[in-house]
Amino acid sequence: QVQLVESGGGLVQAGGSLRLSCAASGQTLSTNTMGWFRQAPGQERECVAAINRSGSSTYYAESVRGRFTASRDNAKNTVYLQMNTLKPEDTAVYYCAASRLPWQAVTKSYEYDYWGQGTQVTVSS
Repeated sequence: QVQLVESGGGLVQAGGSLRLSCAASGQTLSTNTMGWFRQAPGQERECVAAINRSGSSTYYAESVRGRFTASRDNAKNTVYLQMNTLKPEDTAVYYCAASRLPWQAVTKSYEYDYWGQGTQVTVSS
């Protein structure tokens, strides 16, 4: 069992930056593909980034590519999402998730086994 806790969300002006963290307990994250999802009101949950077990491979949704960077520190059992040049349309609840599947650019929510509680990101215009 893996427990995930996100932090780092908040209110930021358009063009600003935030860094989300996802700390894990209960099991080492080094065996898991990790994903970052977001869900805005009335919209489906979407994968914005994913990172493989070693951190050597990443996936980004087209809407965030070039602005968001996923990384991980397996020694600290933590993954990160650096979000730069934020836009109002980035406003959503952001979730981190862990998948037991091997790296295949897992981007579907059903491919993930463990989820954090989410952290709100609000970008004002």
